[in-house]
Amino acid sequence: MSLITEPGDDEQFSIQRDAPYVTVVLPCYNEQDHVVLELERITAAMDASRYSYELLVIDDKSTDGTLAVLHEVVPRFPKMRLMPFRRNGGSGTARRIGTQEARGQIVVWTDADMTYPNERIPEFVKYLDDNPDVDQVVGARKTEEGTHKWARVPAKWFIRMVASRLAGMKIPDLNSGLRAFRREVSLPYLRLLPPGFSCVTTITMAFLSNQHPVDYIPIDYAKRAGKSKFHPFKDARRYILQVLRMVMYFDPIKVLMPVALWIMGLGFVKLIYDVSRYNFHVTTSTVLAILVGFQIAVLALIGDLVARSRGSN
Repeated sequence: MSLITEPGDDEQFSIQRDAPYVTVVLPCYNEQDHVVLELERITAAMDASRYSYELLVIDDKSTDGTLAVLHEVVPRFPKMRLMPFRRNGGSGTARRIGTQEARGQIVVWTDADMTYPNERIPEFVKYLDDNPDVDQVVGARKTEEGTHKWARVPAKWFIRMVASRLAGMKIPDLNSGLRAFRREVSLPYLRLLPPGFSCVTTITMAFLSNQHPVDYIPIDYAKRAGKSKFHPFKDARRYILQVLRMVMYFDPIKVLMPVALWIMGLGFVKLIYDVSRYNFHVTTSTVLAILVGFQIAVLALIGDLVARSRGSN
């Protein structure tokens, strides 16, 4: 006998009626000096809109007084839900769990460091309402104001160019932290999100690789409050690996087959050279190039078969 009772029709209707339309997921890590200002800015914008909402604030095991500040101000923000982590999981983990726990049909991701124009969140939600064929809308930053700008600008440009080519479309901003999307569409891809900053890259590539339309709204980007948590070289490497991982997960032929054909092509050119130069004697490097290219091509075909089989389940 089950000890869990299913809600009746009236109770189920009440739950659906009382559920907010929008969930704003706000990860916080060591933001004690400005997190209240961010909460005030978000709630003021959402209260002035026509949308019902909840503000899901996730403290990612802050080492300063962020959690104490959040506990103190909870009574001031009736739409706020506080979820403290018992250990640091990273912004990607916070966003993944926040999306899973969200009660709204539309989920908004943003940051608590005063960089994004969070007063424009209702505009992002309205964009999805006005464009039912769009599943995600991303804030495309017009400038780069983060720390380590000398490393961020060229690294992000290169990553964006690679991602645009692999995704087959122009991507104005691959890793913007301000975005709104349909929760139901995102659920199959949440398990793919890495724990760090590259989770925003992952959710973008996951949507694009699966033909979920993504649009962009230009936004201003301010210099962050507090200390940056960005590591220029480590995080840039993670971004590149994540882009390649996502495309290979959803469309491995697009990544592997060009590499295979190039290597095999070079091998066959070298084969012609060997035959004419060494009187039909084929060098080891030629055989190796052809075999490696062939193996990569087989791997691409097997990966494509696995990806298609997974999508049909």
